[in-house]
Amino acid sequence: MASFANLGGVADPRLGEESDAIGRGRHGSVAAAIAPTEGAKDARRRGSIIYTDSSIPFEDYHYWAQRSREYEKGITTANAGMVGMAKMIIGGGSHNKKQPVNVGVDPSANGSNGHELSEKTSEKPGSDTATPPASEDQYGITESEWDQAQRAARTATWGSIFYLITTDILGPYNVPWAISQMGYGPGFALYTVFGGMAFYSGLQLWQQFVGLDSTRYPLRNYGDLAFRIYGNAARTGVNILQSFQFFLNVALIIESNGQGLAQMAAGASGNGFLCFVVAEVIFMLIGFLLGQIRTLQRLSWLANIAVWLNVIVIIMTMVVTNTDPPNYVAVFDSYNIAKAPISTTANWPVGSTLMSKINGLMNCVFAYGGATLFTELMAEMRRPMDFWKGFICAEIFIYCVYLIMGMVVYSAQGQFTYNPAYQGIPSSAYSYQTLGNAISFISGLIAALLYGNIGVKVLYAAVLRDVFGFPSLDKKKGKYIWVAFIPVYWGLAFVVAAAIPQVANLTSFVGAACILQFSYTFPPILKVGYNCQKDAILPDEEYDPATGSINRKDHGVKRYMRGFMKKPFINTFDTLYFLGALGTAGLGIYASVLGMHDTFATTKITPFSCQNPAG
Repeated sequence: MASFANLGGVADPRLGEESDAIGRGRHGSVAAAIAPTEGAKDARRRGSIIYTDSSIPFEDYHYWAQRSREYEKGITTANAGMVGMAKMIIGGGSHNKKQPVNVGVDPSANGSNGHELSEKTSEKPGSDTATPPASEDQYGITESEWDQAQRAARTATWGSIFYLITTDILGPYNVPWAISQMGYGPGFALYTVFGGMAFYSGLQLWQQFVGLDSTRYPLRNYGDLAFRIYGNAARTGVNILQSFQFFLNVALIIESNGQGLAQMAAGASGNGFLCFVVAEVIFMLIGFLLGQIRTLQRLSWLANIAVWLNVIVIIMTMVVTNTDPPNYVAVFDSYNIAKAPISTTANWPVGSTLMSKINGLMNCVFAYGGATLFTELMAEMRRPMDFWKGFICAEIFIYCVYLIMGMVVYSAQGQFTYNPAYQGIPSSAYSYQTLGNAISFISGLIAALLYGNIGVKVLYAAVLRDVFGFPSLDKKKGKYIWVAFIPVYWGLAFVVAAAIPQVANLTSFVGAACILQFSYTFPPILKVGYNCQKDAILPDEEYDPATGSINRKDHGVKRYMRGFMKKPFINTFDTLYFLGALGTAGLGIYASVLGMHDTFATTKITPFSCQNPAG
């Protein structure tokens, strides 16, 4: 039901070791890995706050980002493009393979061209004058050490990015149902428009990343981007919303896999029975037992396996829905639609309401929810400027798969299309129905494990540690808190899943309340803030890269308005885009909540019921 794309706002477990560091004392401390041997403990402490240092001005971030982009122009990208993608597919890619970092030594001593690095990075972009800050910075680390460590850790190419974006975002099980709520024409139009806007938002995040990321001040995640533009409150808000999204995704996975378990227990004859709530409890128990695993890096290969298992389910679902009738029992129990001739419509279905249209739209939003991943992916790239190549290829591929699967299944099942699509296979095709449920159970368990693990870590780091001063997770007390908190987290997710046994409406709520923000609401308003600060910089404002000091001519509203008016049309459009996305989110939340109420009122579905909504 949920792709892994939404992990990316904080950490994708297949990339580096960032997900394992969340909530620990070493979290985010790139400097700790390369601190000089003298006074290393103090240097590590100073380095660990580099990502939250509010005294670093925008000009400092931007200057070093320009230097990094200039240097990257000369970096070779062996195994790039389709070659790199092929290696990723067979598991031979380098997206999560780290090279060792030599600490506190001259770069030339380990075989790298230290002179070339110093020379290239000492030139200001667009200038022939060298400004070599070879001495240690305020964190006790030299520029060559920053470069060496950061570039050793960044190995992904655009071919790898194509693979990761495609496999992460691709999750079309809700697309056929969404199209059944909108009809062929509106469904095609809205998936096209939202796909286009998702692409536009992704490019905005890319532009901000390349303008603010550097080897001196590396960007790691969505929260870092928000922090550098709007401050610590923005970072905290992003992380808390991301934690809430993870929690709801775990609840959604418990619900959909509870339905799958109950379907499998019914058997080919339909005489078997497993109480739906008991099925959810079984999944929850498995989840919080496996959730005691705190280190995800060793499990990263499971995410790739889950992706390819889902490809099998996608193909199987399209084939079987065109050879067997719909699952009339599941559709009647969940949507109160009685058995009748299958019909499709080119326009909005007869009798559709604003609520049903918005819920279909929010499922569309859920399907494209992957922008949270992009900052993490770019942070792993050898040349972040190449991100657009893999991104545009992935978006086109995902768009085509969504429309093909959505139209194929809707054409076969019409108004009886079910969400998720593989559970719309009837019991007469029990073997295929079970194949879909079994594979989705495995991939769903992996996804829930990752969401739950990172969700707890982010909640712990952003709230319990920062606000209430809890110990880090690598301390003995922190480990005890982790052991106690995991069952509570999974137990609360089960309560939500059992209380709202409506996959379609719960998906709409998650899409409106969380995913829409990261994919459509935040990128444009972040871009406006980025433009205002970048374009407000005057030619005669002096910036000293050695000390990080600047000589600004003005401050406050006047300065930001000057920056805004440098690109008045694009900034105005992005502001309206932000407000429109925010309004759509509010409308989506309203429609999904109203949909939940109406479903309880008009169907046999009740909270904490033994009856399986999927029949």
